[in-house]
Amino acid sequence: MSVKKSELEVSATTERPMRADARRNLTLVVETARDVFASAGVDAPMREIAEKAGVGVGTIYRHFPQRSDLIAAVFRHEVDACADAASDLLHQHQPGEALDRWMQRYVDFLIAKRGLASALYSGGPSFESLPAYFDSRFEPALQSILDAAAASGEVSADARPHDLLRAAASLCAPSNKGDPTMARWLVALLIDGLRYRASTRTT
Repeated sequence: MSVKKSELEVSATTERPMRADARRNLTLVVETARDVFASAGVDAPMREIAEKAGVGVGTIYRHFPQRSDLIAAVFRHEVDACADAASDLLHQHQPGEALDRWMQRYVDFLIAKRGLASALYSGGPSFESLPAYFDSRFEPALQSILDAAAASGEVSADARPHDLLRAAASLCAPSNKGDPTMARWLVALLIDGLRYRASTRTT
């Protein structure tokens, strides 16, 4: 997965334009931190992240002075990857199928985010802007798919992305030990409900 240049530069602390190799290193650090946090928790040693990314510890601290800065960058990275998938899915599939696939992609995001939850809701200043960032990226992404699916008559036109995102998050909350099976099934039922509403209004 890739991180947009603008988001990398927002996450990093340097104000100078970044060279291509520096952006690649920064992307690698964020992606490596994501994997390490997922397996070992957000308190994993920075040295472990640096070694796996093939950079010096100083490189990490230069861009992310606090651990919370790196955690926030990982969160934004995952949000961007999920949101950007909406456009790709619409190009590859019919709108209804794109909606199914994107909502399941969103379930994966929610389940994976569990490992960061304690840090994200700790009240740290690095995390204050994340809820707004979440909405600013996910709501337009889902709206684009809903508009296409409603135009094709596959789902009800009154579905709101804000409501669907929060409903899916609620359905994922009881997932056991990160197993997405039940959450996937419940979210699929949610989307089937939109299809049913669309079908009853056209008959």
